Amino acid sequence: MDWDKLRIFHAVADAGSLTHAGETLHLSQSAVSRQIRALEEALNATLFHRHARGLILTEQGELLFDATNAMSQRLDAAVARIRDSKEEVFGELRVTTTIGFGSLWLAQRLPKLYDQYPGLKIDLMLEERVLDLPMREADVAIRMKEPSQADLIRKRLMSVNMRLYASGAYLSKNGAPQTPEDLADHRLICQNTRSTQVSAASSFTRYLLTLNIQSLLTVNNYFGTLQATLNGLGIGVLPDYVTRDFPDLQHILPEVKSQEIPVFLAYPEELRQSKRIAAFRDFVVDEIMAERRRSREES
Repeated sequence: MDWDKLRIFHAVADAGSLTHAGETLHLSQSAVSRQIRALEEALNATLFHRHARGLILTEQGELLFDATNAMSQRLDAAVARIRDSKEEVFGELRVTTTIGFGSLWLAQRLPKLYDQYPGLKIDLMLEERVLDLPMREADVAIRMKEPSQADLIRKRLMSVNMRLYASGAYLSKNGAPQTPEDLADHRLICQNTRSTQVSAASSFTRYLLTLNIQSLLTVNNYFGTLQATLNGLGIGVLPDYVTRDFPDLQHILPEVKSQEIPVFLAYPEELRQSKRIAAFRDFVVDEIMAERRRSREES
């Protein structure tokens, strides 16, 4: 099989367009089209349905794309191991974590990491779905529960609690609740209990909703919850790692909180020697330890 044709097929299938694939590969559209036709002739199969909106894989095309995708992942793993045999920390690092932790804690700290390692190219994948690290859907993950797969190296980073917060403007206008029952007189901002989230957070929200809450705003991620809370819309249910970065938030009813949620960093055993992962791991741990020191100094 001609590897070059497979590479071009993979780019077209990934982009869904001859033109976009050509731009990625630095080839003309006609050159890409010729290679795809030659591959189809060699396989005696139609790989794409062509229509005005672009290209869609046929059943045979889907089978071939699954194979080229697996090949691409294996090549990425090989390149990562080769590069990590050197002393420099550089190249792509695919990091996955939740939307909340990624957008509210990690993203705003990444400039410090880039300052240390300007050769890094971080692909930050924020989603609630747990990506498969051994299958190389990502290189390293920060998860809100301990990973269950045995072939992962894991490190517990910290614990998180869901707590109640409000902006100074909201509290000046509406006052602060003194008891959990007082929440009935306020608007609660929280994730819908049907949204993907850890069980401790969902259980805490279900408890709050038993308090005869009269006005409610549900959002499907903590970034939206935070924005609504900062803009004085009500009392937000948020993870406590947001407090230092948003000083206008005031913690209310400190005795009301969720059970502890463990936060783990994990990566595949095969990347144990990865200098990129070691740099990222050490950076995250240092940031967490620095925050703990500042908290002790301020208390």
